[in-house]
Amino acid sequence: MADRSMTLRILATGGTFDKHYDEIAGKLGFGAGHLPEVIRRARITAPVALEQLPFLDSLDMQDTDRARILASCTRAAEDGIIIIHGTDTMRETAEVLGSAKLAKTIILTGAMIPYEIANSDALFNFGFACGVAQTLLHGVYVAMNAQVFAWDNVQKNRSAGVFQPL
Repeated sequence: MADRSMTLRILATGGTFDKHYDEIAGKLGFGAGHLPEVIRRARITAPVALEQLPFLDSLDMQDTDRARILASCTRAAEDGIIIIHGTDTMRETAEVLGSAKLAKTIILTGAMIPYEIANSDALFNFGFACGVAQTLLHGVYVAMNAQVFAWDNVQKNRSAGVFQPL
């Protein structure tokens, strides 16, 4: 059996990453999560434990939803945690987690384009987050656009569609 501390915990919370396009309604929404397929396609060789929380658009996240994410991180046996999260309020959730000062490496990542849409950044961001989760010191980080940001020094630049330091 693998050492649980070497296993990566993946928390799926929804966001653009996990949205599906409903061709009949012409809308994006949630269905079954993409993470089992993403993990397979990314060929992650580290052991992973997938936990799917209720899927939400991050603009719909409330304090209770962030408390649920914090509780999952707190009780996780794993030292490395990747949280798939919507990009609009990723920083707010990172602040809740960072303020908790857990002795774990927690990486928040997501996608600007849904996984199942052509040219999505989801697969790359996921693989990148898995890699840095195994190398960074304990703390909370945002990993987007091939960059890593401390939870308290990051913002989403909506006009450019990227994350950057404050």
